[in-house]
Amino acid sequence: MAIIQTIVSFLVALLILVSIHEFGHFYVARRCGVKVHRFSIGFGKVLWSRRDRQGTEYAIAVLPLGGYVKMLDEREGPVAPEEQHMAFNNKSVWQRIAIVAAGPIANFILAIFLFWGLLLQGERGLIPVIESVAPGSIAAQAGLEKGQQIAAIDGLPTPTWQALNRVLLNRLGETGTISFTVSYSDNSHFQYESEAQLTEWLRDAADPDPVAGLGINLLFPVIPAVVGEVIQNSPSERAGFKTGDKLVSVDNKVIADWKAWVEYVRERPGASLVVKLERAGQAMTLTLIPDTVIEKEKSQGRIGMGPQAYEIPDSALRIYNYSFGGAFIAGLHKTWETTSFVLLSVKKLILGEISTKNLSGPITIAKVAGSSAESGLMSFIGFVALLSVFLAVFNLLPIPVLDGGHLFYYFIEVIKGKPVSDKVQLLGYQIGLFLVISLSVLAIYNDIMRL
Repeated sequence: MAIIQTIVSFLVALLILVSIHEFGHFYVARRCGVKVHRFSIGFGKVLWSRRDRQGTEYAIAVLPLGGYVKMLDEREGPVAPEEQHMAFNNKSVWQRIAIVAAGPIANFILAIFLFWGLLLQGERGLIPVIESVAPGSIAAQAGLEKGQQIAAIDGLPTPTWQALNRVLLNRLGETGTISFTVSYSDNSHFQYESEAQLTEWLRDAADPDPVAGLGINLLFPVIPAVVGEVIQNSPSERAGFKTGDKLVSVDNKVIADWKAWVEYVRERPGASLVVKLERAGQAMTLTLIPDTVIEKEKSQGRIGMGPQAYEIPDSALRIYNYSFGGAFIAGLHKTWETTSFVLLSVKKLILGEISTKNLSGPITIAKVAGSSAESGLMSFIGFVALLSVFLAVFNLLPIPVLDGGHLFYYFIEVIKGKPVSDKVQLLGYQIGLFLVISLSVLAIYNDIMRL
């Protein structure tokens, strides 16, 4: 069932993103007077199609891994004299630029509107308070202490866990000074500045955890060790756990809270755990053997169990509510922030400042799609918005065969006053195709290694 949900969630996300992207090309092509032969979602054999009054065929094909808009173009076959004015290649260079750029722009617009809708519901985030600092770590070098709230990194505000992670991700692979602004209380007007040195920070790490990379463990509200979910066919179900079970001890060690329970299980993949619990007022003892999974190149235990729903106190949260217009501005900012992060990550990948192990392909994307859908509609919408930005930025990279490669050629044409020669374009497309295929193979290899 989980596999089906993952596949369906991935295909739904892909269908939305591809449809919007290709509609951008289609709409602007029509507005520029270009004849469109086909608007297709998917590749290969056509499963369904229909034509409109202008002769455009709308199709759904068997392989739902992309899409395309096929336009009238003299480079792809003979064009009747009466239709030459409707051929893509006969349009002005600025019209061709508009048509090609419309796909990525449509993805950016989709992301803005999705973020806008999410932010109208408000934002909630945990306040980043330090629970512990690892000896000899970067945080210890900066003199950070338990109980301090991290107010800013390098002068950039970090009011929530999410904001803290976003700022730290921008420093991955770097060498230099990192500055911290901390306070001892959320209500305190006194803040303290400190610094530490980074040296190729987490450069070779796969799926880096930036907070842990500083040597910091953030304070998380205590969640009672009560079972709220038992996944079907999981180690927990096989052991006999049921929702509502109160976990008392494991291997004669008291289970203080849900976090302590999770950490204990993760550290013991494949081990036999003796768990004492209370069920409906009755004491029971069960034997549990966690499955072994590989996460971040390390074996960890997994049992297929979730905690009982628990309301995090407002005192541990920062809550933001936006007006109609304020949410739109915040959506614009979030889209720009995500775009900047993707571009910075591309630069760091090229310069070798972050590991290519962080490239992800369709398998990882599908797994994230499934997880976000499982977490709820809002989570899935947020995932689609992020993926829409990633798709837009990737397509704008100046690599021939991508939209950005076409735009690169067209801007050269604007500067030179004449098109780039067919020979140069063909060579560029061959190189671009090799790069895209190589990146795809590497990403899929990384996906397989994560399984």
